Amino acid sequence: MTKLTDLNIATARDGLAKGDFSAAELAEAYIQAVEAGRDLNAYITETPEVALERARESDDRRAKGDHIGAMDGIPIAMKDLFCTEGVLTTAGSHILDGFVPAYESTVSANLRSAGAVMLGKANLDEFAMGSANITSYYGPVKNPWKAKGGPSDGKDLVPGGSSGGSAAAVAGGLAMAATGTDTGGSIRQPASFTGIVGLKPTYGRCSRWGVVAFASSLDQAGPMTQTVQDAAIMLGAMAGHDPKDSTSAPIAVPDFEAAITGDVKGLTIGIPKEYKMDGMDPQIQALWDQGIEWLKAAGCNIKEVSLPHTKYALAAYYIVAPAEASANLARYDGVRYGLRVPGDSLDDMYMNTRGEGFGDEVQRRILIGTYALSSGYYDAYYIKAQKVRTLIANDFKTAFQDVDAILTPTAPSAAFALGENQDDPVAMYLNDVFTVPTSLAGLPGISVPAGLSNDGLPLGLQVIGKAFDEGTLLNVAATLESAAAFSAKPDLSNSKGGASS
Repeated sequence: MTKLTDLNIATARDGLAKGDFSAAELAEAYIQAVEAGRDLNAYITETPEVALERARESDDRRAKGDHIGAMDGIPIAMKDLFCTEGVLTTAGSHILDGFVPAYESTVSANLRSAGAVMLGKANLDEFAMGSANITSYYGPVKNPWKAKGGPSDGKDLVPGGSSGGSAAAVAGGLAMAATGTDTGGSIRQPASFTGIVGLKPTYGRCSRWGVVAFASSLDQAGPMTQTVQDAAIMLGAMAGHDPKDSTSAPIAVPDFEAAITGDVKGLTIGIPKEYKMDGMDPQIQALWDQGIEWLKAAGCNIKEVSLPHTKYALAAYYIVAPAEASANLARYDGVRYGLRVPGDSLDDMYMNTRGEGFGDEVQRRILIGTYALSSGYYDAYYIKAQKVRTLIANDFKTAFQDVDAILTPTAPSAAFALGENQDDPVAMYLNDVFTVPTSLAGLPGISVPAGLSNDGLPLGLQVIGKAFDEGTLLNVAATLESAAAFSAKPDLSNSKGGASS
């Protein structure tokens, strides 16, 4: 019999409906897996009591014949950026020590209403600022995968970031699915590094209310799952208009799962020539070429498109995002909640609290953002970056006049070793080179595991869709998933790691 922790959302949903096992049994299996997998450091806070309580409530609903939600009885991890009523919420930062919200974020409330079972709060880069999940106050997260050969052989690998805890939990069998947030690639890049599916919806598709803010015009919640079908199911439960979030789109939530028909004949897929960069890893280029062939074989038309302002995307992003972070993080001052470090005066208390409470990367981004917003530099940096952002969005609009979706690599490399590039912020920022343009344009993007590197590590392909056309996006992604037939899993039984099929 299949282990309960080997099931995905769709298969677990069917098993629960048939009565093959109970939600409580499923929750218990995952609670044991979480305890056994603590070496990955995927969770900041485990909530086994909450999980069992919600699982029993799910079983009671089934027994009584009550309405069953789309995620009823499904055990998930919540990225510790989502406020959860009565449960510690840290954003991976020392400055939120002891912060227990008295309210629930809209996304986590939607998932709870759909019957999801929360196993705990997943680790992340501090305030979601990072691409390797090494900036968390609660320590780095380990990728459950290990390289077989190459320079990283035998070393612990990063899971990507900022949603690295969520990614490691799903890939390592410590959650059936997880929530993530994506500001510049923080769902898609860790999904690529850990061999799972990561979907960033259109900006405004999921409410930001109750999500600890990084960059408000970019942040977007999304699902991290084992399959594209699971992503469709979970997105349907997460999404919806929220009057508490002024950026939440007042549009209906379609049946995303029904959009996965498997028929993509006649669709035109764009291949942006600017993403073929000098010095690109040949393995990444080969996988991209393979993805193109898979979609051709499925009946898609392939068309080269131009996104001419792509080369400015990272520079614009690393002005806009830190500027918004500088404004958002001004609220953490030691007065109302979280950490307070006393001082001789109020100003001293502010400085002491922020100096001790924020880590190096967060301080770096606050300084960059404050500089970009300062008198004399606002027009030169922030306004110019916003203008470039508009040009990038217009590039996508032009391209989407001729194509239905766009195919690119997700990340420029496979997962790298913990500690590698740690002292080189620019090298870290380059991890987001393929994901940032989509975020700046507010478009949906999904990463699908599509192959293994020469060292046996997962590599992902990214599909980018039109605004609020997640249905087409998911259908194309499912076609890639079917063609790739990616079945490798991290070998959790062997400390040397690698893949098992």
